[in-house]
Amino acid sequence: MSHTVHPYSFRLGILRNWKSRWFNLKKYRILLRGDVLLREWMEKRLRGMCVDSIEIERSPEILRVIVKTSRPGLVIGRKGEGADRLKLQVEKFLRKNKVEEQRRVDVVVEEVKRPETRAAIVSQMVAESLEKRLPFRRVMKQTLDKVMANKEVKGVKLALSGRLAGAEMSRREWLSRGKMPLQTLTADVDFAKERAHLPYGDIGIKVWIYREE
Repeated sequence: MSHTVHPYSFRLGILRNWKSRWFNLKKYRILLRGDVLLREWMEKRLRGMCVDSIEIERSPEILRVIVKTSRPGLVIGRKGEGADRLKLQVEKFLRKNKVEEQRRVDVVVEEVKRPETRAAIVSQMVAESLEKRLPFRRVMKQTLDKVMANKEVKGVKLALSGRLAGAEMSRREWLSRGKMPLQTLTADVDFAKERAHLPYGDIGIKVWIYREE
C-alpha cells in the first residue's frame, strides 16, 4: 500500500526549512505547545489577509514572529497601528496560555511577491470565491489559469471536496495542468489545505503548485 506524505515535511532539510527555529531541551514541550497554539490563533486572526506562512524564531532575548503575506498593508495598518496591535495581542495570548516567555516579542511582516505561486495564498483565494457563492467549476478553471500564467510554475493541481453546489451527497472533484512530480525530492512542490465555510457545510480545498526545480 502507498503512504501519503505531506509535501512540505517530505522535503524538510532538502528544499524546506523548519517553520519554528529554536532549541530548548528543558522547556521543549511548553514551547512547542505554545508554537502550535500561537500559529493556529494567528491563522484565524489573519484570515482574509492572504498569509502564506507564519514562522517563529527564538533567541535568548527575542521571540520573533515572521508573517509572510501578499497584503502587508492590511496587517501593518495605517502608520503601523495594526502591527503594534497584533504584537500586544500576541503577548496577551502567550500569557493567557501560560507559555513561559521572558523574551521580548517582535512581529515582522514580510511581503510575498507573485502570490499566485504560493499554494497557501491560492487556497485562500479559492475559499473567498466559494464563500461569495461563485460556481465552483468556474472558480477552479479561473484559478488554474491565474497560476499557470506565471513563468516559474510548471504544474498545478486543485481538488475540492464536500457538498459542491449544495448537492445532497458530498463528492470530490479535481483539475490539474502541467506536471506534478510528487515523489521527486528536488521538485519544488508547494501544498496547502483550506476550508470554505458555506451555509450547507464546509468545502475542503487542496492545492499543489510545482515550481521550477
